[in-house]
Amino acid sequence: MKIIIDNIDSIGKAAKEFVAQMGEHTIFAFYGKMGSGKTTFIKAICEELGVEDVITSPTFAIVNEYHTATADEVIYHFDFYRIKKTEEVYDMGYEEYFYSGDVCFIEWPELIEDLLPDDAVRVSIHEIEDGKREVEF
Repeated sequence: MKIIIDNIDSIGKAAKEFVAQMGEHTIFAFYGKMGSGKTTFIKAICEELGVEDVITSPTFAIVNEYHTATADEVIYHFDFYRIKKTEEVYDMGYEEYFYSGDVCFIEWPELIEDLLPDDAVRVSIHEIEDGKREVEF
């Protein structure tokens, strides 16, 4: 499936479309160059899912935990950009997150590719003409 984000004003519509296609999947690995809009799109998706927490990039924390407005659901947002060794991911107990049944959004998954569950949904974001973004999954 492909979703085109025309501009920042249409990102909410794109997030709504993405959420409608999530199905029963819980692990989403976001691929794209630096500045492609991964964090911004994940923020819009989280808002669409009902997160009222402040949504920020987990670049330094590696993982942020968000709760939906009803607090019935937990969403984990990972950023593995700063990971130097796979052992760091083992030490943080990634299995508890990835196999919890909770939604996980992962930025820079290429750095932990071997640890991704087989059913992870791979999401590519890249810039196309006129600054638009194409989301493909």
